[in-house]
Order: sequence, then structure tokens, then C-alpha cells
Amino acid sequence: MAERKIWDVPPASRSDYTARHLSVLEGLEAVRKRPGMYIGSTDSRGLMHCLWEIIDNAVDEALEGHAKLIEVILHPDSSVEVRDDGRGIPVDTVESAGLSGVEVVFTKLHAGGKFGGGSYAASGGLHGVGASVVNALSERLDVEVDRGGRTHRMTFHRGEPGTFDDSAGASPTNPFTPFTTASRLEVAGRVPRGRTGTRIRYWADRQIFPENAGFNRDDLVERARQTSFLVPGLTLRIIDDRGERRIEEFHHDGGVVDFVDFLAPDPPVTDTWHLTGMGTFTESVQHLDSKGHLRPREVERECHVDIALRWGTGYDTSVRTFVNIIATPKGGAHLAGFEQALLKTVRGAVEANARRLKVSARDSRIEKDDVLAGLTAVVTVRFPEPQFEGQTKEVLGTAPVRGVVARVVEAELDALLTSTRRKEREQATLLLDKVVGEMRARVSARMHKEITRRKNALETSSLPAKLSDCRSDDVERSELFIVEGQSALGTAKDARNSEFQALLPIRGKILNVQKTSPTDMLKNAECASIIQVIGAGSGRTFDLSQARYGKVVLMTDADVDGAHIRTLLLTFFFKYMRPLIEEGRVFAAVPPLHRVEVTAMGRRQGEVIYTYSEDELRAVLARLERQGRRYKDPIQRYKGLGEMDAHQLAETTMEPAHRTLRRITTADEESVSRAQSVFELLMGNDVAPRKEFIVAGAHRVDPDAIDA
Repeated sequence: MAERKIWDVPPASRSDYTARHLSVLEGLEAVRKRPGMYIGSTDSRGLMHCLWEIIDNAVDEALEGHAKLIEVILHPDSSVEVRDDGRGIPVDTVESAGLSGVEVVFTKLHAGGKFGGGSYAASGGLHGVGASVVNALSERLDVEVDRGGRTHRMTFHRGEPGTFDDSAGASPTNPFTPFTTASRLEVAGRVPRGRTGTRIRYWADRQIFPENAGFNRDDLVERARQTSFLVPGLTLRIIDDRGERRIEEFHHDGGVVDFVDFLAPDPPVTDTWHLTGMGTFTESVQHLDSKGHLRPREVERECHVDIALRWGTGYDTSVRTFVNIIATPKGGAHLAGFEQALLKTVRGAVEANARRLKVSARDSRIEKDDVLAGLTAVVTVRFPEPQFEGQTKEVLGTAPVRGVVARVVEAELDALLTSTRRKEREQATLLLDKVVGEMRARVSARMHKEITRRKNALETSSLPAKLSDCRSDDVERSELFIVEGQSALGTAKDARNSEFQALLPIRGKILNVQKTSPTDMLKNAECASIIQVIGAGSGRTFDLSQARYGKVVLMTDADVDGAHIRTLLLTFFFKYMRPLIEEGRVFAAVPPLHRVEVTAMGRRQGEVIYTYSEDELRAVLARLERQGRRYKDPIQRYKGLGEMDAHQLAETTMEPAHRTLRRITTADEESVSRAQSVFELLMGNDVAPRKEFIVAGAHRVDPDAIDA
């Protein structure tokens, strides 16, 4: 079949595309036709975005000091209601439109009190489409406003004002009568003259949103908690009446400092530092003149910067950014200014302390990731009429804000890092040590990745000489045994299957990395060898896909010293190679404690029984006595792996068919948090809590069980 080209179409068909084919969508029709343009999507995320629009309008009242309480109610009929005690939407007539303020706000795109009219110094709603978009995408929306001693009420059906017959109760399926000649704002009751506020309840339109799209309570609670930190003194109450009633209330007076303390996942290196300041910039904006025409005008903006930050002992980074309390998860100008100033200031401090930090010109330069390691920060800016990239407000686009934030951070942070006060000087020292340690860890990890590729027969290995590597290149099958001491290494070499089992001996007790900086950790020969052998880096540069072994097995003696060494190794893996633990690739070998040699009797063959605890030994001996069987006395008690013969170690601890391994893993975020607390308690710098823990548990220790 011949391909049909455009020029093959008859002339009549080509000229059939005329002006009558063009559609002009006006008002809320455009929103219903292309909802994704305004709310991002029509799934649960879009449904939640509609709710944020209404909540943010209430929060803007709180930002101006006019509201102290916001309630969000999830009703059983899938509707949602937002209440606030702010000033209330204006109910008087907008002269240019001939409509009440309530109707203008809910039916006209780009209408509201946030276009420079002086009603809001800083707000999250800047486009004037939030309430009207929610109205357009709702099957029904009811709004009540308390002002001037009266309650004013208006209802809408898919954006059109009118009245519902609610004789059987409020429902979006009730008979609806639109206003035909003129719309009106009803007076539904009276309230005390000083009481003001707004109540908005709406039912999402299922012609737009699928039936499985619903309001996520967890997201709502998280957003309410976040807002309570960002607007100190504001109370937010979430009431979920879907099923059993659940109420959660949030109120914080500490602002962003409390927010950072709440978010921080690890023990601190510095206190939570509060950086505040203000800067100005000018921009050209369009203003309506007396004739209703838009004219450009240069205006000066004030930008207030409020930042809280602290560094912790970990290497994960958590930076939250906000503009007029609206979250900007993808950052923008304010985040760029913050990171730029952070890097510049810390680099300057490192250079000023180069001699103490032993940093030379040959060392790698501090990079952004080195500074961000372990940082928890909340960056907020407030200024009128910010420019966002799209209605979803995920990226701040007002470019001059970058310079304002950078200047504030540079001045405030530099003052902290160069302070002569003892506490701040000590914390600045710890911070710079951490940053330089992260830089060296990054450089070391890059070098290790370059040199620790598996070598074939024609290549020379640059791995540690003490490593007894395996022959297999199959990562899933290969196993690395970290063995305590040289004596155990000799036995393990004879016991292992060299096809897939590699051995790395360590000398005694490795460094307690919970108490040391990354720099000191990298200087430790045992830690450096483990990092080099595993080949996936350490800390924030750790890449699980580069790990050279599918299993890492900690094989230590079955005594107190062996348990201590295993704990030190687990501390190292949890702090610097946590993904290995989270993926369940770290194991503890379980060598036997006793070897019971049963003598042959009659037709019964002699046998060897291994036991792994005192209770198990007693049970085995009791069973043998009941059977009338004899065993060699004294029973062999293994003090260490070196006391075992190679075949004994193989059949009890190393052969996959017979051995027992304990998998070290974390089940969820809660278990990670508990593990962090335990490691800090048992292995950290703070001695007093550890002493209290030991004293409190001393009564549970059996003195006879201590292997001394």
C-alpha cells in the first residue's frame, strides 16, 4: 500500500480547518478540561493538592496574625472540611465584578487578596486560582463565613453557584437549582460580633477523580505537624471521622529550631544553630492603574530568612525548604543560595585551619557532599509575591532570593565558626574535623573503587596481602569471613572452600568507630583493610552494587573477647556500611562451645555431638545418661577457633550444609532508630548513661557464667 503524503489530501480536506474548529474555554471550564495543569494529576496526589490549597489559605491568615486555630475534618461521606478563626473571606461586593467577595474567590481564576493589595505581606497562595480550582473540581462545595455578627453561606455545584435541597441532609447528589438571574450570598444565622472565620466543606467530583483516590491521613498529619513548626503559636487539629474517630493536634512555639530537632536522626556534632536575617531586592511587577490597565513598576521587596541547622554524627542529609510556609521539595533559588554559602563558608574555615586539620594543597578540595554529610536543616524565606514554577509550587523561581539567602548564611555561619566562645569553638572544631574526614573518606572510596576490581590471572592484585581471596567471580555466591587472629586464620584456611570463601584476618579489637571521626577511622589499618576488601566505599559514598561479596560473615571466638570484637565490627558496619546490614548481607558465625565424643557401644557407632550453649550441653548429657550411653570425660570446651581442627571448623561453622549463621538486619525504620540508640549507649562518648545501664542490669548477670 502506497504511503499517503499530506500533499495527497484533496484541497477541500486541507482547507476544512477553519476558525470554527477553535475552542475558547472560559472561567472554570478550562480547569475541568485540563485539571492536571492546575493540580498536577487526578489521582490521590491531585486530591491532596486540592486540600493543601484550602489549608494554605487558612494558614496565610495565621501568618498575618489573624488566626490561631485550623481544623481539618475528614467526614465519613468522603467530603473534607477546613475551618479557621481568621478574618473570614470578604462578603461585600467587588465593584469591578458586581459579585460578592465569596463568589469572586470561588468562581474567578486569578482573583484574591494576594496580588499586592496590602492584605497579605507574605503568603503561599500567589496565583489566585487555588480556591476556584478546588471549586471547579468539586461536585459540591459549601462555604460559610462569619463576619459582622452574621454567618454568610453560599453553595456551588461543579463551580456554579446555586442552592441544594438539603431536606434529607447535605449531599452532592441532592437536587440542585442554579441561580439564573443573579447570585446571592445567604445569611444563614447570627454569631457574636467579634467572631470571625471561614468554613469550607467540599466533595471531590468523581467525574474528575477516580473512586480509588482518597485523602491520605498520614500525609495530612505530617503536613499539619510541619506547619505547626513553621507557624509558631498556631494550633492545627486533624479530625478523622472515617470509621473510629481519631483526633491529632499539633502546636509548637519553638519554630524551625524545634523542627530540626524533630527531624534529626542521629546524635549531634553541633547544637542546632539558628541563622536569621533580612535582605532587600527589587523587581519589576505589573500593577493596575486607575483605569484598570497593567503597568510595569519597580518595587523593593523585603525577604526574611529563617534557617535552623545542625550536623550529626551520621552522613545522611535532610534539608527541607519553604517559601511562606509552602514546602518546595525540589528547592529553587533559596536552596541554591543556602548550599552556595554553606560550601563557601566551610571551605574558608577549613583553609583558615589547614595546619591544625593537616590539610595541604595536594589534598582534594572540599565539595558540597562533604559539607552536607550529616546535615539536618530547615530553610525558610518569607517575602511578598514569590514566583513559583507552576501552580504546584515545588520550585522557587525568584532569582534574587538566592543572593539574599547566601549573604545571611555567610555572615551568620562565619560568625559561629570563628567565634571565640568556648562552646561554639569546640563545636566548630568537631564540625571541621567531620567535613575533612568526609572529604578524605570520599577520596579514599574513589581510590578503592579504582583499585579493588577483581583481578584475572594476568593482573597483579593490589588488595591487602593478608586477604586470602576466593576464586569465584560470582558475587551472589562468594563469602568473606572476617576472622579473629592469625591462629584461627590457619585453621580457617584449611577448613574453607577456596572456590567461594575468602578470609580476612583482623588483629585483636578494631577501633571503636562510634567514638572516632571518619579521619581517624580511615587511618586505622583494620578498618581501611575491610573497606578496601569489600570494595564499595564507606559512609555516604558506599555503593552496595560494588560490594565484592554476597555475604560478610563475622567469625570470632565464642567468649567475651570474641563478643566484644563482634560488637566493634557491627558498630563499624552499621555506621559506615549500613546498606549491607539493611540488605541482610552481614552474618555472625555460630561456632560451638563444646564437643561431646560419645563412645561406641554394641552395635551403636561412636559419634560426635557439638553443643552451642550450657543449657544445650546439659540437655544432651541428660539424654545420653537416659540412653545408658557413655562419653569421654572431660568434655572439650572450645576457648577459641584456633583450638578446633580444620575438619571440625568446617563441619560446624563454615560448610553451608551444616553451619548456623545469625543474619544481622534491620526490620524497619523503628529498629534502625533503636539500633542507633543502643550503639550510642554502648559504644558512644557519653560514659554516664552507659554506667547507669550496666549498674541497672548487673543483677541479671550470673557470676558463674562469666568466662574469665
